[in-house]
Amino acid sequence: MQLDERTVTKAILDRYHEKFIASLDLDVAIVGGGPSGLTAGYHLARQGFNVALFERKLSLGGGMWGGGMTYNFIVVQEDSRHILEEVGLAVEPYGEGYYTVDAVAATTTLASKACLAGVKVFNCMSVEDVVLREVEDVKRVTGIVINSSPVELAGLHVDPLTLGCKFLIEATGHPVEVLKTLVRKNDVRLNTPSGQIEGEQSMWAEIAEANTPLNTREVFPGVYVAGMAANATFGSYRMGPVFGGMLLSGVKVAEEIAARLKG
Repeated sequence: MQLDERTVTKAILDRYHEKFIASLDLDVAIVGGGPSGLTAGYHLARQGFNVALFERKLSLGGGMWGGGMTYNFIVVQEDSRHILEEVGLAVEPYGEGYYTVDAVAATTTLASKACLAGVKVFNCMSVEDVVLREVEDVKRVTGIVINSSPVELAGLHVDPLTLGCKFLIEATGHPVEVLKTLVRKNDVRLNTPSGQIEGEQSMWAEIAEANTPLNTREVFPGVYVAGMAANATFGSYRMGPVFGGMLLSGVKVAEEIAARLKG
């Protein structure tokens, strides 16, 4: 076979165009490709929902890649180990109630499972804003405003594009970037004690781990928070390289959204 560079280019353009067109009207848009976002995407897509995940960086995984301080192992607890075992990961016991997992294996496996389940991943893609509409006299997020991350990083004035979604999962982690934009640009109140983003507190792993799934909920019509973004939104603590709560959060948000989509 004679290799034609133009055919290679056309193949890439055609396939990307197909993926983009298929994402114009999403059931769920996930912003942030960390462990909670990947887990949520996997559990939603395997049920047949139209799901796309948007990650600003080139690689998926968020902070999971580096384990703790680049020592690439992570820790999970007894109540979350099954989530990793279900996707085929080797989870090794370490003392009573603790389990360790290779961070690179965990990240790549979760990303692969999400993709194979049908999640459409757009890396190097930033979500710079949301689309608001009044639905039955209630303001609701009905879409996302996206741009190329290199355009954003270069500070170029290039207009974005827009995709529709029934639900948005804010999973950008500590910065809660999408939610901050929603609050900053619009006169809206969140479903938090103050009506605003409460902010992340310092390290307290035990409380943070318990609160991550508890704080995973709808914070504004059409918007759910998951993972570390949930704790930052509701004013809880950070937990470091312990990922049980993040995984449980991804499963919980998927279950709640799936139930609503099924109606």
